[in-house]
Amino acid sequence: MKHRFVRARAVLTALTVWSVLAGSGAASGATADAGAPRLGRAVRVAPGVTYSAFDVVVGRGSAHGHLLTVDLTDRRVAVDLLYPGVVGARAPVSELADARRAVAAVNADFFNITETQHPGVEATGAPVGPAIASGRHLKAAVPDGQRFGPALPPGTDTKDVIGVGFDRRARLDRLALRGAVVAAGTALPLRGLNQYALPVNGIGAFTSRWGPTSRVRSTCGTDTDRAAPCSTETYEVTVRQGRVTKTAQVPGRGGIPRGTTTLVGREEGARHLRKLHLGDRVRVGHALVGRRPAPLRFAVGGHPIVRGDEPLAGLDAVTPAVRTSAGVGAGGRRLLLLALDGAPGRAGMTVRELADLMDRLGARDAVNLDGGGSSTLVTREPGSPGATVRNHPSAGAERPVPNAIGVFARG
Repeated sequence: MKHRFVRARAVLTALTVWSVLAGSGAASGATADAGAPRLGRAVRVAPGVTYSAFDVVVGRGSAHGHLLTVDLTDRRVAVDLLYPGVVGARAPVSELADARRAVAAVNADFFNITETQHPGVEATGAPVGPAIASGRHLKAAVPDGQRFGPALPPGTDTKDVIGVGFDRRARLDRLALRGAVVAAGTALPLRGLNQYALPVNGIGAFTSRWGPTSRVRSTCGTDTDRAAPCSTETYEVTVRQGRVTKTAQVPGRGGIPRGTTTLVGREEGARHLRKLHLGDRVRVGHALVGRRPAPLRFAVGGHPIVRGDEPLAGLDAVTPAVRTSAGVGAGGRRLLLLALDGAPGRAGMTVRELADLMDRLGARDAVNLDGGGSSTLVTREPGSPGATVRNHPSAGAERPVPNAIGVFARG
């Protein structure tokens, strides 16, 4: 299907425009505050969902952006994770939205996009952080040193997420993996779930939700150095219906059937797995556990940039880029989804400027999502068979991504 890339000037008269006057501080450099936006009229996408376009002046020119506002108090509205059916795969945001008939969507987590440091090793396309879709725990976070994306602000890590709970409240949280491999009365800690990088000495579980992508990448790099060589000490064990059915020295590839778990170990983890033999009884259990008791129905990884109405200290204030962000306002009852425009001549924003903007828009808490060529925001007009790409992706076309935040509405 042919998707329409809507040019900014065609929608400015009907959509929100923010004209932010830059003072002497704004003209001085990238550390400047982007100023106070003036919010105008928004366009209704669906019940509880509105879309706006905006301009904002920064030190290097004018940035153009696109904003979705989601009212979670409206019972006709829902938010969930969009992904291509398995963790280790990618698709354009518009295709992900069309597959689920979402009324709007924005790209989400950073991901394993390339493997130039490990010749011969396949890039998995899998995201960095934890992921929960419709209450199903899809994956856990890779070690901090294995992430892609800008530097993490102090006090944050790859386990940080933005999500919406079963209570319909959006929030930031931190999801840690809790799990174990139990065999012969011994419990071994599980250090990974469907993730492209395992901690050194760890054991990770791969399920049918991982997909057919190679599992070799999970044993490359270290907890502090993504480019470090792949481990030379690995082992893989396949568990089907509670028994070991296959072992291998090197992690494999290919789809994993439902009811089957493939365990991959590196270094000490590999040595533990080598003690298992064909026919041995093995139990594997795992869950993502947050800091708050209310469980999340949807969650996706993101780097926190605003907490408690304040931009975090230590945010990058030097490097401008096309960026995507998600924020929470109104006590968790409002979700803000934002993507900048990558059209030629449009200015990017630093992470600090993005945090200032989200704070001014009313986000008590916010995260930085994958940007650059990944930044994509789509909406689906009533009666339309497909989604419309609202921003201009910086590469001129949509980049396939591993997941997106999807907005759904009845009526």
